Amino acid sequence: MKILISNDDGYQAPGIVTLYEALKDLAEVEVVAPEHNNSAKSNALTLHSPLYVHRASNGFRYVNGTPADCVHIALTGLLGYRPDLVVSGINNGANMGDDTVYSGTVGAAMEGYLFGIPAIAFSQTEKGWAHLDVAAHKAAELVRHLLPTLPSGEEAARRTAPWLLNVNIPCRPAAQIRGFKVARLGRRHAAEQVITQTNPRGETMYWIGSAGPAKDDAEGTDFHATAQGYASITPLQVDLTDHERLAYWAPTAATLGGLAP
Repeated sequence: MKILISNDDGYQAPGIVTLYEALKDLAEVEVVAPEHNNSAKSNALTLHSPLYVHRASNGFRYVNGTPADCVHIALTGLLGYRPDLVVSGINNGANMGDDTVYSGTVGAAMEGYLFGIPAIAFSQTEKGWAHLDVAAHKAAELVRHLLPTLPSGEEAARRTAPWLLNVNIPCRPAAQIRGFKVARLGRRHAAEQVITQTNPRGETMYWIGSAGPAKDDAEGTDFHATAQGYASITPLQVDLTDHERLAYWAPTAATLGGLAP
């Protein structure tokens, strides 16, 4: 089996180094990750400037681009083969609820999913890398369980619908993690106010504020599961269509088109 690892914190981040160490004995593992921190880059691709790939002393390859760039380049020519699984992380901080829309960690995994490859995004629920070894162990536990279920052979893989999992692991000692729990995405309140400062030239600078607190952290959400000591598993999809409102908007479209609704 072959695994591609990426992240959004950069190829030198403790999270990706520890994840690689945890997975390297489970499969043939390659790392292609951003050169620098690319948090909150979501699915962005770099289209108007060249991208370069370099190899670090530890064998990791890094790209002067976004997380999605890294996976895209890897899958469209750099690797020369189709990996069986794309894994992103371990992120320095949670990617729960609305975070998933902005997350570069999720964006890297989603790029693999868009190419038809099963993918997992791993994050810790708090920043600072506390108990990172425990998070890596839990990540390896899940990957070890899933590898035998993956389709064997490139043609079989192409015919099988991929899946995309978003996993958040509490920053706790191993004895305090109660296992895994499947959960839906919660919701956050709007972000905190933008932070303004003045630079030495007297110009106003703006810094995006912190993420808001949980708005929907009810039982069944990723917020609730991780607060209870579980590593949350949330299956994601890319289809943003509001299927329930298709019929609601049909008369408007018909009227504007000069047709009877």
